[in-house]
Amino acid sequence: MPHPVESIESVVDDFAARGFVVVDNVVPNDQIMTLRASLAGLANDESVRRRGSSSYGIRNLLRLAPEVCDFAHRAVLRAIVDPLAGTDARPVRGIYFDKTPDANWKVSWHQDLSIAVRQQRDVAGFSGWSIKAGVPHVQPPVNILARMLTVRLHLDDTTEENGALRVIAGSHHRGRLDADAIQQIVERMPAEVCPVARGSAFVMRPLLLHASSAAVTPSHRRVVHIEFSPDALPDGLEWHGS
Repeated sequence: MPHPVESIESVVDDFAARGFVVVDNVVPNDQIMTLRASLAGLANDESVRRRGSSSYGIRNLLRLAPEVCDFAHRAVLRAIVDPLAGTDARPVRGIYFDKTPDANWKVSWHQDLSIAVRQQRDVAGFSGWSIKAGVPHVQPPVNILARMLTVRLHLDDTTEENGALRVIAGSHHRGRLDADAIQQIVERMPAEVCPVARGSAFVMRPLLLHASSAAVTPSHRRVVHIEFSPDALPDGLEWHGS
């Protein structure tokens, strides 16, 4: 059930238990149009994935799109982030997704385990290094992931027909899961489909198990995904987006 921004403090306990919440009317219509235009106008870059004339995926969004970075610091997002992740939480990564008829994919059950950093360093507890769109990514200790918050801003109506997320409530409490554990949970626990209206936000813990199907009726399904963290990284590691 969607909640207005003004009622977030009343759902803190429910969010802690379930790991997600839908928040209504976060992005006003004029800002939706501004963000859409900004994302459509980004120049070719290794962070931008295109099919035909449309972008369907963009990494490093906080650096490439000033309008997104500006919105990540607005009061309406702080009203969501502060009660759920703390007043020290700041935006650390931005990604853009758009399912279209030319780029229509499914995502199997998973947790979001990697973070983006400025440079690779050999630090205890950080493993699984990779390079994505020219930026080092790494899996941090689970306590860092558990305190992070993801805010997905929906620039279009998202329904079961065009690839809305499916989630397993409470699964974020189980820590980092391997493939066998994920399969067991998926077989035993019910999944919930999470439709989100244009201009609203889907807010979740990265460790929450989630998946999405390919769109049955593909059209634009534009989502701006912004991750927040209250933690500084240790031993010289720095968030890429901070």
